[in-house]
Amino acid sequence: MSPERIPPDDAPSGEDGPPPPRANPDLAGHAAAESVLLEAFKSGRLAHAWLISGPRGIGKATLAFRFARFLLAHGGGSAESLFAEPPPDTLYVAPDVPVFRRAAAGGHADLLTVERGWDEKKGRLRTEIIVDDVRAVGAFLGLTAAEGGWRVVVIDSADEMNSNAANAVLKVLEEPPRRAVLLLVSHVPGRLLPTIRSRCRRLVLKPLADDVVASLVAEFRPGLGAEDTAELARLADGSVGRALVLAADGGLDLYRSLVDLLETLPGLDVAGVHALGDRVAKPGADDAFRVVGDLLRWWLGRLILFGARGGKGAGEGMPGRERALIERLFRAGGLDRWLEVWEKTNRLLAQAEESGLDRKQVVLNVFLALDSAVRP
Repeated sequence: MSPERIPPDDAPSGEDGPPPPRANPDLAGHAAAESVLLEAFKSGRLAHAWLISGPRGIGKATLAFRFARFLLAHGGGSAESLFAEPPPDTLYVAPDVPVFRRAAAGGHADLLTVERGWDEKKGRLRTEIIVDDVRAVGAFLGLTAAEGGWRVVVIDSADEMNSNAANAVLKVLEEPPRRAVLLLVSHVPGRLLPTIRSRCRRLVLKPLADDVVASLVAEFRPGLGAEDTAELARLADGSVGRALVLAADGGLDLYRSLVDLLETLPGLDVAGVHALGDRVAKPGADDAFRVVGDLLRWWLGRLILFGARGGKGAGEGMPGRERALIERLFRAGGLDRWLEVWEKTNRLLAQAEESGLDRKQVVLNVFLALDSAVRP
């Protein structure tokens, strides 16, 4: 793979996806963002904190670790000695370089990664980053770099910090140490404290182009045909991570089942909805249920966008069958009704995730709401 490519931060790893972000050497679709970081480094006026934001699954964490490795590999000497040879034109560090291997293994003394910690009582990852997870950041950055260069902290993702953790990070940002960089990965920067956002330089990554997503899906899931690969890219909204999750969890088949059921409205296909509910409620079908919820939100979002734009641009990139379906159902329900369905769907899906609400009943209730929206 070339040094210009980077698969996403939350795609499946291993045979069905790229390496995890800290071990991924490659970049795709974010050359402009890489140039911003590279030029800031070359200028000698590198910001002490960067907020790397954008949709999930487009490569934000991978870019953060890519920049971290670059700083660790190139930041030990003076600018004069560093650029005695032609300055680098990429953040790429080869996987066989010791810095890369140590960073990938979590063993580099000048790199600290902050993520959700393990909840010993519940036997799973916590749902948020707590203050204990970030307590080491201040002490880590206050030390002299073990290898004479930069000390780097990657927080992935900053959105997951609770209020105590966020305030602890804010204290570090208020008095940044010399030759230290914090890289905050964020899917929804609006959730962060305004004071954190104001102390970071913003770097916004855009969704990947469909052809880039399709190319990466074809690489990591070579058994898929061209038609399926293109449809995954369309459903992914510029996120190769989302596309690979859909591919791994039967997303295409589930989406086609959803469209078939939606076409029966009004006049609900009760047997079909029950079959879908059984499919996602059975033991071991957690991933399928999450995919169905994600696809329902995605489809409702397209329908509401159609109404918000006055019937323009709703079906952009959609096959004619789906475009006609969105137009028909929106006109039958209207914007207010569909916004109510959107809110109810999100509430039901959240209750299933947080409170263990029966998944089949959630599917039935969502489709009843969809059906009622298009009835007189």
